[in-house]
Amino acid sequence: MTGALVRPRQQESVPRLPRSGLGSLLAPQTIAVVGASRAPGHLGHQVLANILEYHFTGTVYPVNPHARAICSVRCSPTITDVPERVDVAVIVLPKDRVLEAAEQCGAAGVRHLVVISAGFREVGADGASREDRLREIVRRYGMRLVGPNCMGIINTNLEVSLNATFAPVMPPNGRAAFVSQSGALGLSVLDHAREYGIGISQFVSVGNKADVSGNDLLEEWEQDESVGVILMYVESFGNPRRFLEIASRITRLKPIIAVKSGRSRAGARAASSHTGALAASDIAVDALLAQAGVLRAGTVEELFDMAIAFDVRCLPRSRRTAVLTNAGGPGILAADALEASGLELVDLTAETTARLAPLFPAEASIRNPLDMIASATPDGYRTALEALLRDPGTDAVMPIFVPPLGVRQEEVVAAIVDAARAVPGKPLLGVLMGREGLPAGRAQLLEAGIPTYVFPESAARALGVLNRQREWMAQPAPAAARLAVNRETAAAIISPARNEQRDRLSTLEALSLLAAYGIPIAPARIASDVDAAVAASTEIGFPVAMKIVSADVVHKSDVGGVELDVRSAEEVWQAYERLIARVQARAPSARITGVLVQHMASVEGGRETIAGIARDRDFGPLIMFGLGGIYVEALHDVVFRIAPIDERQAASMPDLLRGAAALGAIRGHAAVDRRAIADVLQRLSQLAVDFPDIAELDINPLIAHAGGVIAVDARIVLTT
Repeated sequence: MTGALVRPRQQESVPRLPRSGLGSLLAPQTIAVVGASRAPGHLGHQVLANILEYHFTGTVYPVNPHARAICSVRCSPTITDVPERVDVAVIVLPKDRVLEAAEQCGAAGVRHLVVISAGFREVGADGASREDRLREIVRRYGMRLVGPNCMGIINTNLEVSLNATFAPVMPPNGRAAFVSQSGALGLSVLDHAREYGIGISQFVSVGNKADVSGNDLLEEWEQDESVGVILMYVESFGNPRRFLEIASRITRLKPIIAVKSGRSRAGARAASSHTGALAASDIAVDALLAQAGVLRAGTVEELFDMAIAFDVRCLPRSRRTAVLTNAGGPGILAADALEASGLELVDLTAETTARLAPLFPAEASIRNPLDMIASATPDGYRTALEALLRDPGTDAVMPIFVPPLGVRQEEVVAAIVDAARAVPGKPLLGVLMGREGLPAGRAQLLEAGIPTYVFPESAARALGVLNRQREWMAQPAPAAARLAVNRETAAAIISPARNEQRDRLSTLEALSLLAAYGIPIAPARIASDVDAAVAASTEIGFPVAMKIVSADVVHKSDVGGVELDVRSAEEVWQAYERLIARVQARAPSARITGVLVQHMASVEGGRETIAGIARDRDFGPLIMFGLGGIYVEALHDVVFRIAPIDERQAASMPDLLRGAAALGAIRGHAAVDRRAIADVLQRLSQLAVDFPDIAELDINPLIAHAGGVIAVDARIVLTT
């Protein structure tokens, strides 16, 4: 591999190919290891050894100009000496030899490269330049590239049986496909997959994602019948909008579970608006995953718990759940965890109770959770579990076993399996709390379609995930409809600011823009002096609010730039003088251009909320809703969605707030008009899509009450 001369293949001429799909990458018939080594500690040796050890069903070619054979397999001095066309070339060479190897692979007609070598974009500017040149070579020859700086690929399908990684283990075959952006984490994932009994269909470590990305793999796995669930470890989204499009489609067919690292966006730009500041966080990722129907795991361990759950016999038909236990404490823990996961612990029917009561001692608790106490036998488990499964009010059951003296776990496990077979059609998630015999018991239950956990909390969380997947699959695909708006008026408001090279609209311009898009606003006028303020107050009607107008003041209340509930012309005079004096004292450099006089509508029982737009460089326009007023920055009780959103998505946003109850009937006040809130959010979504000039928008407060909503203040920042 040291020679600079690239010898053309003698058997056939190799045309420049269009970029191929990934089928022959994930299930190749021929594979070459470029940089294969005799040294056992070398990655080039480990990759080749793994391919051979796990009985790859295709043909493997070691490439090394200094060895006749490695692991008893004859070597080729260069890739061009390989006697047939290669589907995948795994490159395990020092970084400064990778480009030459890639060029030779392209000339030899190799379809795909897997570059395990490090020393590219992850090490700085020189590495980034090297990676750009590698990408150019790959695209020139129509190849696809996994990596660089990756761990490799695995396909456990018996017809392929490929482990082209340096991992020391091969996971068991199953229906989970895993894409990891971290090679080191990939090693841990494969190790734990075997320990947890999670069957892996395919595993791809994408490394720097110079070419093949998570999005590409999602599309490949979408129609792959060997893949039942997709697992992802993601550090960044290269193309979030494409991910949203692809994942939204796939999750209607099969679940996607993701761990996204980097929950704080270090170095995010400072934002002048509430919405922009709040969006500059992991909350945008939450919005992306939620809208795509992707189940987000907080940790890798949680990801495994979720993944195991989808080996269940069937999804639950509802959130109604029953618990069976032989110990009171775990039953109570299960009840608490089920409620925390949004599940319902239902009352058993009278018929079920009557059937169970004679079977257990008086100390047993014949309700839900059903506590058979420690004397419960395997026959008791079988009978009780069948009764709970037959109860028409339950759609899932969680059997819990704590091993007491005299009762063998193997017999209880067999009883649970027998009951599940006797009453099919409802899912079970088991909990085996004893360590002795746990791996065998878990494996036996999992083989019967009963995912099993060590603690009730894990099982409850997993059952909650199953219900979320079922509910997502039952929802119609989103379809954002166009609303009636006055786009021409909106454009006429934004255009002058653009012509004047302003980076923000005045408050009155911002309110007028909202009105053009059908969002109710409180009437307002700009007054340049006190006489004009009195005239404006008289015109729009008392009481009024008065707010300073200054391009140099972002938050008016911070500098005393707001007067409320002004009820007469005389009070207007006094309020005007106080406003000017306070602002000049607290912000002496601020240029004051006037005072906004605005009608204070009576909104008895209204709640202050906030709605807005933030434009993210990667995610595009985000729509925000939350509890507003002066506490928005302290409470951060907000939810984001990526525009465009439809009516259903808009209507769901208030329900996702921690303080959602504050929008309901409370302390004698009627519930707010949620339909009006949803309408505002849809209109903001359309505004964000129609006008990319809008970088940030706040409506704070948006007063919501039983009869509708009204925008009291607005701030709009334009893109620069």
